[in-house]
Amino acid sequence: MTAADEILDIVDENDEVVGQAPRGEATARGLRHRCVFIEARDAEGRLFVHRRTATKLVFPSRYDMFVGGVVGAGESYDEAALREAEEELGVLGLPRPEPLFKFLYADGEHTWWSYVYQVRCELPVDPQAEEVAWHTFLTDAELAERLGDWEWVPDGLETYHRLRQFRADRSMADKKAL
Repeated sequence: MTAADEILDIVDENDEVVGQAPRGEATARGLRHRCVFIEARDAEGRLFVHRRTATKLVFPSRYDMFVGGVVGAGESYDEAALREAEEELGVLGLPRPEPLFKFLYADGEHTWWSYVYQVRCELPVDPQAEEVAWHTFLTDAELAERLGDWEWVPDGLETYHRLRQFRADRSMADKKAL
């Protein structure tokens, strides 16, 4: 079975399942489905950044600061987050990614419910060759320097900005609670 044949749950604007379709059809027809985005940091707090392979169905050869992917039919977001993180990082025994927030991504061509997670990966990574053409770990400052220079996946870039806002809002709420 190829990635295009993988069966996905098709969901509505409330993230309720309304049907199923093969991934290739969901992508071609712009059917709303579910995805997970996992921010993976190493023991030093650096962010895993990679360039997708040229064979990816969506956004080939672009850079991404998240690992992740589609949620399979009948699979939970949490199950998909751990599976995708372990697959793309090429590790086993990763801690369960911590869920942060969910949002609806839509760019006119693609639309999916996106659940954002974070995980600390202290294991040596061996990224999945079918998914990852190149990788490194960057500090937040190094990533910021590359935001305008590299061609990023648009959903990952939007997720990155939403995650920064989420953390800023949470930090503000924590300060008010004191």
